[in-house]
Amino acid sequence: MQDAITRDDIRASLGNTAYDRFLVYVMGPYKSFNLNYVLSERELADIDIEDLPGPIRKLFSAREDIDDALALLRRVQGSLRADPGVNAFLAVDVDIDTDDVDAATQSLAFAEASNATVFVLPFLGHNFGVGEEAGSVLERLSETHGDRIVFVHEASVTSEMIRAARARWDLRVETYDTEEELHKRIRLFVADVMNRELHGDLARLD
Repeated sequence: MQDAITRDDIRASLGNTAYDRFLVYVMGPYKSFNLNYVLSERELADIDIEDLPGPIRKLFSAREDIDDALALLRRVQGSLRADPGVNAFLAVDVDIDTDDVDAATQSLAFAEASNATVFVLPFLGHNFGVGEEAGSVLERLSETHGDRIVFVHEASVTSEMIRAARARWDLRVETYDTEEELHKRIRLFVADVMNRELHGDLARLD
């Protein structure tokens, strides 16, 4: 059984960036929502997609695109590593076996060790497990790391987790309509945390 996960453990699994000691944990669904989670093949076959309202039609039209959510997280990660050059990572990037440390405990450790944590919730994301992990992180770290955490959700996404994040933990919550807007909002948040560390409003973690 591995002891506590450290910042050095995380950095050892990642490449170098301009600000490679500034860790940003990017969290979100790894799979797009797939209607097979909730409907049988017979039920799916009986539905005429063209008769559905817009947002629901989007779900049905993209029902086979189960890798889009992970690809989105990778693009967010790549964007942050390029500009402003921080060491953004996903949980799967850190070489720690879940037999040694379970996934939920890893997520908590990654968020605690990171300078900033970003939860990305796209409309087509399969967010159920992410919501539970996010709730666990917020329950433990909202008082000590609340200024370092942001939820960024697609405008059409609503959930009890988002409402609770605002009401219970006073967490920063942003919305986006386009991927360009998503990248911009996350960059601004990360830059704000970097500036607050630089000027002493937030403690430096090293």
